[in-house]
Amino acid sequence: MKLFSSLILLFAMLFLGFKQADKKPTLYIIGDSTVRNGDGTGKGSLWGWGSVISPYFDTNQIAIRNHAMGGRSSRTFITEGRWETIMKTLSKGDYVIMQFGHNDASPLDDTARARGTIKGVGNDSVATYNPIRKMNETVYSYGYYLRKYVNEAKSKGAIPIICSPVPRESWKKGKIDRTEYSTWSKQIADETGAYFIPLNELIATTYEGMDTASVHTFFPTDHTHTNLPGAELNARKVKEGIEALPNCTLRNYLRR
Repeated sequence: MKLFSSLILLFAMLFLGFKQADKKPTLYIIGDSTVRNGDGTGKGSLWGWGSVISPYFDTNQIAIRNHAMGGRSSRTFITEGRWETIMKTLSKGDYVIMQFGHNDASPLDDTARARGTIKGVGNDSVATYNPIRKMNETVYSYGYYLRKYVNEAKSKGAIPIICSPVPRESWKKGKIDRTEYSTWSKQIADETGAYFIPLNELIATTYEGMDTASVHTFFPTDHTHTNLPGAELNARKVKEGIEALPNCTLRNYLRR
């Protein structure tokens, strides 16, 4: 009987080992409404690129989980517990693509959102009262929060990829206005060793090769949120950015 029990235990351990070896990795996507607008089903004709990127991947080999949420900044995605939820399932060999910045320039402690971050990549902080959460909170820089995502993803054996934020439809002298958050996101990628996709530049350059009227068709309601063709263009640029990453194994899961 003892031998029989030992054999059962051995087979169970072998089975679990094989199951773990067969587990396919997950690509987690985090960000704001430019990554997933609303519930990600195109309500109001608005789409984020994370909702339309799956067709570029072999989903038999990798799972895609778009956890982006509209209205969030690099700060509030953490303080609302959304990052903590991902960390509970994040595993070695998984990937995290992050794109924040559009909402980080908001006020730190207004009664509407209280979602802003300190500009830049320093270790600055400010103690404030958050009227939304009804509690005291220490707010840090944009770079601080990106650093936190990268370092904590790495602590789980996951592979972090930072995207600079997609550009708004904002023209100055025939050029799309570049955002300082693009510069800061690259600085954090360089500092932490995370992969970096210059998404802001890739899309802005594409827009500049089009006439302004055509670009305007991507933005049906404002100068930030895209319709389906606009989201598909952005997703294609993310895919091209992944293809250009040196030695990044996420490329292996792209459809050929």
